[in-house]
Order: sequence, then C-alpha cells, then structure tokens
Amino acid sequence: MSERKKIDESNLDLDYKIENVVATVIMEITEKIDLTKILSKYEDVEYNPERFPGLIMRINEPKATFLIFTTGKMVITGLRRADDASLAVKKVVKYIKKAGINVSNPEITIQNIVASGDLHISIDLNMAAIVMENVMYEPEVFPGLIYRMQDPKTVFLLFSTGKVVCTGAKSKKIVRDAFLKLNHEVRELGVTKKSKVNIDKQDISFI
Repeated sequence: MSERKKIDESNLDLDYKIENVVATVIMEITEKIDLTKILSKYEDVEYNPERFPGLIMRINEPKATFLIFTTGKMVITGLRRADDASLAVKKVVKYIKKAGINVSNPEITIQNIVASGDLHISIDLNMAAIVMENVMYEPEVFPGLIYRMQDPKTVFLLFSTGKVVCTGAKSKKIVRDAFLKLNHEVRELGVTKKSKVNIDKQDISFI
C-alpha cells in the first residue's frame, strides 16, 4: 500500500501519485547469462528468444516486472515506489543465483517516473497554449496539452479538467518539485477557470 504524505506549501492544492517507476540494472557477470537455466528453474517466467531477446520475470512483493538479458542488464517496470527498486533487485538477483548463475554488484539507475495528478482547477488549454512556453496543443489530434518543463526537466500532459500526467522525472523529489512548479505557473499565468475547491483550505498531497 502506498504511503501518502501531506505538506503545506504556498496554500496550493496538489494531489498526485506515482503510477510507474522504470529502472535499469547492470550486473557484473563472469560469462553471458544462460536464460534457459532460469526458464527451467522457475515456472512463472517467459522466454521466447525468437520473439524477444530477454527473459520476463514477475514478482509480487514489491510488484514489478523484470526483463533480464544475457549481457547482465535488466529493465524494471511496474514499481509504484522508487525506494522499492533495491528490494526488488535483491529478490531477482537471489533467484538468478539459485538458478546456478553467477552475478554480482547490481547497479540500479532510475530512468523514468510516471505520476498522475489533479490540480483541482479547470484549465483553459487554448490560453495556456498561447502564454506558456515549450508547449504543444493540437486538440484535433489529442485532447491534452503537452508541456515540456525545462527545470526540473519533465514532460506534462495537461487536460482541461485539471487532470495531469507527469513523465520524465528520475526521482520522487523531482516529481514533487515539478508538480509544485506547474501548480504555481498555471495560476500565475491566468490560464485557470473557476476553481473546483476552496484554495484557502488546500494542502499538497504526494506519494
């Protein structure tokens, strides 16, 4: 279950949660990993080298999907918390070793965090497309506005309802800072419509 924290900053309302964490792992190996050994050891894995070069392993706690390659590299998807990456990797490395494969010193790099949220205000996307920088808005193609925030470097999808999706962040702090900045910008630039809630009594909720 995700841990929800609350902070109060600038009396602005921000509510979001992390939906997916993508990370890569590089392990030290003495020879190329024989993925068929892992396939023969565990029933709940998938490996079809004719279709995809990696072996797919899923774990339940923390819930995540691993793509394991012969080179000792892995890709992790499906995590809800960046902090869970270390625990998930330890489990999978243990499984790999139990299959008789020598791997060591896994190095984890968070590549992308995807978060969804709600600014609790309606946004005039036509106005936002005019006054905001680094945006793309083609409503006949896609109903959301694409905003490429430069600092912190992230990409937002903004919808007129106030719903937003953030991608491109590499840490939980960057996600928080990006949402706080976006929340401030849309209000300061005057692209909001009538607020859904009383801003004076708002706080910020984040995962």
